[in-house]
Amino acid sequence: MTNVIKKLGTFSLAAFFALSLAACADNDAEEAGEKIDEIVTDAGNAIEDACEDVKENADAKDKDC
Repeated sequence: MTNVIKKLGTFSLAAFFALSLAACADNDAEEAGEKIDEIVTDAGNAIEDACEDVKENADAKDKDC
């Protein structure tokens, strides 16, 4: 699970910088901000899903993360 979190974190950081540079070039900061928000939300959802999968496979009583 830690590996998944590291990969999502790395991806999110790379996407943030790529979109930041695109926003500077196009002066479209609002659109870039919305895309960053979407990426962060998707990453958070993926982490939560991975956590729930791990708990389910471990037969944990509390499967929510």
